Amino acid sequence: MPTGVAMRDARQQLFDAAERVLLRGGPNALTSRAVTEEAGCAKGVLHRHFTDFDAFLVELVRDRVDGIARQSDALRATAGTGTVADHLAEALTVTFGSVAVAIVGLVTFRDELRTRLRRTTPQGVPVLAEATSMLASYLTVERALGRIAPDADIDTLALTLIGTGHLLFAGREGAPPEPEEVRRVVTSVIAAAVP
Repeated sequence: MPTGVAMRDARQQLFDAAERVLLRGGPNALTSRAVTEEAGCAKGVLHRHFTDFDAFLVELVRDRVDGIARQSDALRATAGTGTVADHLAEALTVTFGSVAVAIVGLVTFRDELRTRLRRTTPQGVPVLAEATSMLASYLTVERALGRIAPDADIDTLALTLIGTGHLLFAGREGAPPEPEEVRRVVTSVIAAAVP
């Protein structure tokens, strides 16, 4: 970016650029130079907003975690309407249809990033842990409404759905799984828990 031309919302532009690099080239391709080149700005812009590249990556992951928190509120608001399977399938598609699979790969790939994220997510894999909590929270509301069996193991269901969803979406070239495929998997996982 030429000197003197201001970037609007530089942090978001850098996050968006990082996602594009990550999706195109994987965690190994994600460098500060690749991000700033993708964003069309000088390398100093990144370092003006973040103390170092790992601090940038921590904030990128946290930004995605914040998105899951917003998604969680919306998912809980659907409780008691439609079908549980449809809501869960949509939640998995939104969660893994974004860059979540690539973010999980990034967290696994970078030791320093994982170490820094442990300060706020001491257990589990960031993004997956929050997504699991989102589904457990929703299922708890549905259980209170009688749409999930009273003896259903909510934590195990949520963990199973996230693990299965991650495997379903991970490693695909091109298009994500068809909505019916996601719904079929969800229906199978929750079959014993739906009265």
